[in-house]
Amino acid sequence: MFYLGAIDNYIFLFGETERLLPWGLYGFVSFVLSEKSEFYQRRSSKNVSLFVSYFTSAYVTKWKEFFPNYDLKELPYFDGRAVCYPKAKVLRDYLAWRQVDCHINNQYNTCFWMLVKSGKTKREAQLLLKGTQTKEKNEILLQQFGINYDELPEMFKKGSCVFRNKVEEIVKVDESGNPVKSAGI
Repeated sequence: MFYLGAIDNYIFLFGETERLLPWGLYGFVSFVLSEKSEFYQRRSSKNVSLFVSYFTSAYVTKWKEFFPNYDLKELPYFDGRAVCYPKAKVLRDYLAWRQVDCHINNQYNTCFWMLVKSGKTKREAQLLLKGTQTKEKNEILLQQFGINYDELPEMFKKGSCVFRNKVEEIVKVDESGNPVKSAGI
């Protein structure tokens, strides 16, 4: 959820002029610009610099909102790169691959940390999970910890997207009785 809070700032900042789709998992966030975007004249180095800088700022700013009982112990830093996908299908395939990667990492990490929490050392947990497949990890979670992996929230298994949805609202009625509308977020 924390990344969503930082990502949400992007929607607010860039959403007025750009169609931006942020999608995140763990420490990885993809920002997809519309193919019609002229944001900073599509200069990839400028966009990467701006996105990484702003995301880092949002991460620091939002920290206490999501973790009120924990101090930020180290300054965060993120790297970035720009990739131009030539067609929507290639982009869709990329995002599908990231979802599969998210599932694999989440399932492994869920098993790993449950094993560590149960008393195994990190090394023991690694060795126990080495070479296991999806089915075996599901069995470990269910049999040893009573966790049905399929019932975990989808955002942890597939990553998450944030969409900005503008909704027109009538905020008042003028003296002639006409509704005055405002585009909300």
